[in-house]
Amino acid sequence: MAVARKIRGFMERGSWIRRMFEDGIALKERYGAENVYDLSLGNPEMEPPPEFARELGRLAADPTPGLHRYMPNAGYAETRAAVAAQLASETGLGFTGEHALMTCGAGGALNVVMKTLLDPGDEVVVFAPYFVEYVFYADNHGGVCRTVPPAEGFLPDFDALEETIGPRTRIVLVSSPGNPTGVVYSAGVLSRIGDAIRRKESELGVEIWLVSDEPYRRILFDGAEYPHIFGHHSRSIAATSHSKDLALPGERIGFAAVNPGCEDAGEVMDGLTFCNRTLGFVNAPALMQRVVKELQGVTVDVSAYQAKRDFLYDALRDIGYQVVKPGGAFYMFPKSPIEDDVAFVGELRSHRVLVVPGSGFGTPGHFRISYCVSDATLEGSIEGFRKAFESAA
Repeated sequence: MAVARKIRGFMERGSWIRRMFEDGIALKERYGAENVYDLSLGNPEMEPPPEFARELGRLAADPTPGLHRYMPNAGYAETRAAVAAQLASETGLGFTGEHALMTCGAGGALNVVMKTLLDPGDEVVVFAPYFVEYVFYADNHGGVCRTVPPAEGFLPDFDALEETIGPRTRIVLVSSPGNPTGVVYSAGVLSRIGDAIRRKESELGVEIWLVSDEPYRRILFDGAEYPHIFGHHSRSIAATSHSKDLALPGERIGFAAVNPGCEDAGEVMDGLTFCNRTLGFVNAPALMQRVVKELQGVTVDVSAYQAKRDFLYDALRDIGYQVVKPGGAFYMFPKSPIEDDVAFVGELRSHRVLVVPGSGFGTPGHFRISYCVSDATLEGSIEGFRKAFESAA
């Protein structure tokens, strides 16, 4: 047995998306890609905005000397300054480049943050349903995830939150809009989370960090504005990427930003920079840092995602599915019409519709749909959703 027992267990636990991906390949070979409706992956089919191509072309045509060399481990000073200026504009807080670290996407940012903050046995509180990688990220750095069950509408159960926070809690991790639900935490919800953290800090004599995983923060619908975490707890860090807002998932470019109002911000930034290097990321990709410096105010066409959401939500509701309407991102998390979500996902597969069971996100009895696909794929999937629902009746 070449692979460690723990990793074998993690591979089994975190394999649902991979399994659906492999199923999709097999079904497409059998029936033709146009006859398979793969809604399993959060891999946007949307292309980056035109500003990206223009900036990339400009750099390629007239490259800056040393463009591909190492830089400070926290990233280019001018890129960090651009990130900070955008955050300062959005929040009204005193962000400077000294509060930002360029990272290899949001996943890289979260690993750097956890490496910096966690001692072995420390706990990370997550809200179900959650992105399953959180469990593995925490374990990478000796941490353990503790789960808060959802209340109505996939909002936090605040009584359960206070019960879950304990003397080893180091991080409370939120994601809004979230994967897999697309639910947005309002400023009021974030305020209550911050209040709960401070009460428990006082009660337990500990310091707890509010960390926000927010790669979807610019994909908001119905004219909503993004409620940042920084005003709700001084010990707060945002981890994000440009995978979704600029449709660059393969480029692995993002950042972590520490609340400038935190008295330990300088020490934490030193820790983040050190961990960025020693975890092997070393620095975020040089070329992408140069590109996104000029694109901090640019986003993909969010109205296209909203139109997809509206189409799919209305269609599923017409069939009879129970589903919470997402406020952002490009996921939907309907309730399975039968208790066994894995069995129902299998039924959908028999109609060549691929989704991911909610068991993979810590919330059985639901399934995740990713609608960042073509309109033809969405439209073609509806008959399969209808037949699977009718078979479960």
